[in-house]
Amino acid sequence: MSEHKVLQPPDWPRPKGYANGIKARGDFVFVGGMVGWDAHEKFPPGFVAQARQALANSVAVLKEGGADPRHIVRMTWYVRDMDEYLNCRHELGPVYRETIGRHFPTMALVAVSRLVEPEARLEIEATAVVP
Repeated sequence: MSEHKVLQPPDWPRPKGYANGIKARGDFVFVGGMVGWDAHEKFPPGFVAQARQALANSVAVLKEGGADPRHIVRMTWYVRDMDEYLNCRHELGPVYRETIGRHFPTMALVAVSRLVEPEARLEIEATAVVP
């Protein structure tokens, strides 16, 4: 299999911004929880800025493993405040597309009471499969 296959039951509505399932074969690249800090462990202010940096950090780790965003098959977002995420959705779409592109893997979004880094607003995990 040279590409990932999106799994979409025919009678289900199409999800927006994620896939219900993906079938893939190849080398796995696992990206641990990326927070939105830079290489000097400094956080930008705001949820969207931290999301942009966390996504960029994820892409940097993928690159080290010979992968790129189109190889991502699963992402999990851990957010400190679900309302903050929901209020930023319209701003997040363009940030996601500029970093990841128009590739929408399986995704989960989980609200958590805290993250290890006190300034972190979110943390993102990703799994990629390179054919």
